[in-house]
Amino acid sequence: MGVEERKLEVLRAIVADYIATNEPVGSRALVDRHNLGVSPATIRNDMAALEEDGLIHQPHTSAGRVPTDAGYRVFVDKLTEIKPLSGAERRAIHTFLDGAVDLDDVLRRAVRTLAQLTRNVAVVQYPSLSRSRIRHLELVMLSSTRLMLVLITDTGRVEQRIVELPVEVVDTAVFDLRATLNAQLRDRLLSEAAVVIAELPAHVVPELRGLLVTLTTVLLEVLVEPSSDRILLGGTANLTERSLDFPAIRPVLEALEEQVVLLRLLDESVASSKIFVAIGNETMHEGLAATAVVSSGYGVRGSTLGAVGVLGPRRMDYAHTMARVAAVARYVGMLLEER
Repeated sequence: MGVEERKLEVLRAIVADYIATNEPVGSRALVDRHNLGVSPATIRNDMAALEEDGLIHQPHTSAGRVPTDAGYRVFVDKLTEIKPLSGAERRAIHTFLDGAVDLDDVLRRAVRTLAQLTRNVAVVQYPSLSRSRIRHLELVMLSSTRLMLVLITDTGRVEQRIVELPVEVVDTAVFDLRATLNAQLRDRLLSEAAVVIAELPAHVVPELRGLLVTLTTVLLEVLVEPSSDRILLGGTANLTERSLDFPAIRPVLEALEEQVVLLRLLDESVASSKIFVAIGNETMHEGLAATAVVSSGYGVRGSTLGAVGVLGPRRMDYAHTMARVAAVARYVGMLLEER
């Protein structure tokens, strides 16, 4: 075993012990708990080198060391395998998520499942409208001057708006408009919809163009997605069980309320094909400096639409957490593809 490889093994051992005990790790503990195959003096030299590299540090005057953010990052990047789920965990995910009746129910169950499996805060991002496709547009006639516009995406997301009409409308006109909207917009990405909508007047008779403008104005408003509707949180109470890891919980709770912070982190995993891990200051938010975020994208037919993840202490079992986040993300995607 080369020097660099041995130093990595020492770092892995320090991270594993610190995760398990929440106590600074000394060279004697490494000798007692791990079969590293070298003398205590060599381990002390390796620990000194790791400290010089900024991967571990000494929190106080004891001989023990704890990982730094950079040390956790090296540990996560060098993980060769994530811990497999137990049979009980696989059955629990399957049983609990399989009973979902619609998109909202799938995501609510995903949050609860992740929070229970990891004992951390779970977060799920709704499928982004901009990355979804239009499955169907429905027009429901409520009265001669009022319609309900219903947008259904390929992920099962449903958006509905009431449309107040400037003039009365008859059933046949509503039927023609419904047919035109679906013929031109079905299976289109919502990010493409604005361009198609601009061309719609050419596809209807002149007497329906005024009504079409009213409808498409409302439809364009639907496409402007408020961030407040895109996040579900679960397991926030788990933070109270981690008081030793969070000297101050309030900044973490305040950061969780700022959904734009979580959306930015989740969007990182949507953009990546791998499990995304942000550790400490990598979250780019002062309130989350004592935390780590593990997330994974989910989607249908090879297209990533949103992300699921957990937020917990930097001292988390990364291999365990990454496996469970990835499993729930895969299952959410499977359920959405079936709908």
